[in-house]
Amino acid sequence: MSKRDVIMYTDGASRGNPGPGGYGTILISGDHKKELSQGYKITTNNRMELMAVIAGLESLKKQGLQVVIYSDSKYVVDAVEKGWLNTWIATDFKGGKKNKDLWLRFYHLSKTQFLRFVWVKGHADNPYNNRCDQLATEAADFGISIDDEGFEATRGKLL
Repeated sequence: MSKRDVIMYTDGASRGNPGPGGYGTILISGDHKKELSQGYKITTNNRMELMAVIAGLESLKKQGLQVVIYSDSKYVVDAVEKGWLNTWIATDFKGGKKNKDLWLRFYHLSKTQFLRFVWVKGHADNPYNNRCDQLATEAADFGISIDDEGFEATRGKLL
C-alpha cells in the first residue's frame, strides 16, 4: 500500500426503518487508523450505509487518493459499481429513487478521489466490518443523535 492509498470500511444501522440510526467508518492508511461514527434521531438503514461512506470521504484531507471502500451494503456498492448512480443522476432520480441529497453529496466527493467498492458479507468474519457494525449500532443506540435533515425534508412525502 502506498502513501496515496486508503482503505475504508463502512457500515450503517437503523433501529426500525425508519428509526434511530448511526454509521461507523474505519479509515486505514499505512500505520494510521481512524474510526468515525455518528448517531441520528430518525433515519433509514440505506441512508446510514451511504452516510458512512460520505463521512469517510469528507474526512480525507488530500485529493487524488486511491480509496478502496469495503461495504456490506449491496445498495451502495451496486449503485456505484454497476453504474446505477450515473443513470439516477442523468434522469434526476426519476421514478422515486430515494436519498437524492446523499447520493449527490457522495457523487461530488467521488470526483475528488479514485474509488473502488468491494462488497463484503455482513456479520461474518471480517473484523473491520464487524467493528464498523459495532460503531454504527452503538451510535444508533447510545450516541449523541443529530437530525437527518435530508430524511426529515422528505418524510411523509411520496417520492
